[in-house]
Amino acid sequence: MSRRLLRSIDEPADLRRLAPGQLRELATEVREFLLSSISRTGGHLAANLGSVELSIALHYVFDTPHDRIVWDVGHQAYTHKIITGRRRAMTNMRQFGGISGFPRREESPYDAFGTAHASTAISAALGMAVGARKAGKRRHVVAVVGDGSLSAGMAYEAMNNAAQAGVDLLVVLNDNGMSISPGVGAVHRHLGKLRAPRPQRPQRPGLSGVVSRTISRTVGRGLDRLAPLRRMREARRAARAATPNLFKHLGFNYSGPVDGHDLPALLTALRTAGELSGPQLLHVRTVKGRGYARAENDPTQYHGVGRFDPAQGIAPAAAPKRPTYTQIFGEWLCDMAACDERIVAITPAMREGSGMVDFAQRHPGRYFDVGIAEQHAVTFAAGLACEGRKPVVAIYSTFLQRAYDQLIHDVQLQNLPVLFAIDRGGLAGPDGPTHHGAFDLSYLRCIPNLTVMVPSDENECRRMLYTGIMLDAPSAVRYPRSAGAGVEVEKPMHMMRVGKAQIRREGRGVAILAFGPLLHEALAAAETLDATVVDMRFLKPLDETLIVQMARTHELLVTIEDNTVQGGAGSAVAEVIAAADLAVRMLHLGLPDRFIEHGEQAQLFAALGLTREGIVAAINKRDRPLAMRALPVSYLPETSALH
Repeated sequence: MSRRLLRSIDEPADLRRLAPGQLRELATEVREFLLSSISRTGGHLAANLGSVELSIALHYVFDTPHDRIVWDVGHQAYTHKIITGRRRAMTNMRQFGGISGFPRREESPYDAFGTAHASTAISAALGMAVGARKAGKRRHVVAVVGDGSLSAGMAYEAMNNAAQAGVDLLVVLNDNGMSISPGVGAVHRHLGKLRAPRPQRPQRPGLSGVVSRTISRTVGRGLDRLAPLRRMREARRAARAATPNLFKHLGFNYSGPVDGHDLPALLTALRTAGELSGPQLLHVRTVKGRGYARAENDPTQYHGVGRFDPAQGIAPAAAPKRPTYTQIFGEWLCDMAACDERIVAITPAMREGSGMVDFAQRHPGRYFDVGIAEQHAVTFAAGLACEGRKPVVAIYSTFLQRAYDQLIHDVQLQNLPVLFAIDRGGLAGPDGPTHHGAFDLSYLRCIPNLTVMVPSDENECRRMLYTGIMLDAPSAVRYPRSAGAGVEVEKPMHMMRVGKAQIRREGRGVAILAFGPLLHEALAAAETLDATVVDMRFLKPLDETLIVQMARTHELLVTIEDNTVQGGAGSAVAEVIAAADLAVRMLHLGLPDRFIEHGEQAQLFAALGLTREGIVAAINKRDRPLAMRALPVSYLPETSALH
């Protein structure tokens, strides 16, 4: 395909110079470009194929960037990126050094608000609308929200506030009936009623002429013939009145649903909504995966994809040489549920990502997808625990951040036995800073009553999950988005001794205390350094006895973690050393005090010095003789290497 129209667009002003009749051809070109591009880089495919016409229409109708468009989550904003000057940059999207897969303010003036988590767009857009009014500026503010995000309470908090804010705000509901998995819950069913086809008047050729002739012949007989049409019209009105509309009751003027792939209808609906005052909600119905049959037929599989051949589709995954931590969790959950009928599992709309598909199929009565509602998920689990169930909350690290108050107030304060299986701990890879689990060790270790475990391999992960579920107290097992180390997994389940670390290598001079999978890089570095290596296993409670022993028998104590060093595992070790009134040199290795960009995990770890080579270099730099480190650079021997 030549993509003649697409090549002519470097900004929305170019788009607005096209005739309305050309937009359909442009949509076809964009959709083909998306499929070609995403199949090479990986990314969110199905949602973007479904939002092509909507993205084009929004930038065609509204004067961006003066008018603001806020994309909820933002995983569906690739067309928006393409027509706002980033078409060429799509070749390295989500790759190290490339553009993000989500909107980011620092990336483009057209990205009005940075997003990547659900249900934030209406709040941000409302704030912009109020801010513009305060500044005396006239601009349109639009929030584009998927139906999956309406399972999250923050969306309703914003709508509740919007009704009384007295500003113009347009919420475009991009309804494809799904989040990643098919939609769940009462709101999903309500949208189904709103999108259901209404009774239609029968279409008869020449009906007006028939009516005219009938009335002219005999009024009475003509009226009798029109009676069925009159009754149908009345039934249609009654059906509309009988269907309650949640958005109207929240103070929004509701319009739609509109076919999200019918550009003339979309343009008309957006222009009309933009001319109205007050809070507006335009309901747009789209098809996830539109234009690529494989994605339309299986939008869940094609939601987030790696590299693949569009002509062949996603190839069946070969059996992995090493299972992922997510797979280890899923297998353990099924095994545990077979042994204990009290086991129940909760996910906030992440069934596939959290490895719960098999459990959902085997134990549908004990599986709860609560939608994108992390706060509710945690307190719901607390309630289940009150009634003697053994709840397991499978949740991503960055999504648990959204339920921090519930974690403290509803679970920990009451010491309820809830197990948190925390996936995506550490660096999540191409999804970038919004999905890196960089802070969980810091925000978990300060909470009373919580046992926090960090497995270094897949077998430890299985044992820790079993240990956590057997404790009559809250517990968390935090693991990365990656394959295990290749350690054989023992099927029989055994508890671990809580708070007990394990010496994995004995050396001299330097002791490396490793938390989590970076243990294996530490072991490799220790071969060069002849260092002692400890698999700490537990962040809380710490093995304080072993920490003190290492401090007394080594000159340098090194901690390593895939968490921010601020307040993390290294800080916890330093607190133990300070409490014991010991004087020992320390080095904390981990994530720096900044947000880490996107890229493949191996690239990111190398850039941060969290590899064998980086660990050796950091320890050698820290372990130079004190007198040598005190000299000015000009006095150092020429053979010294400064890092």
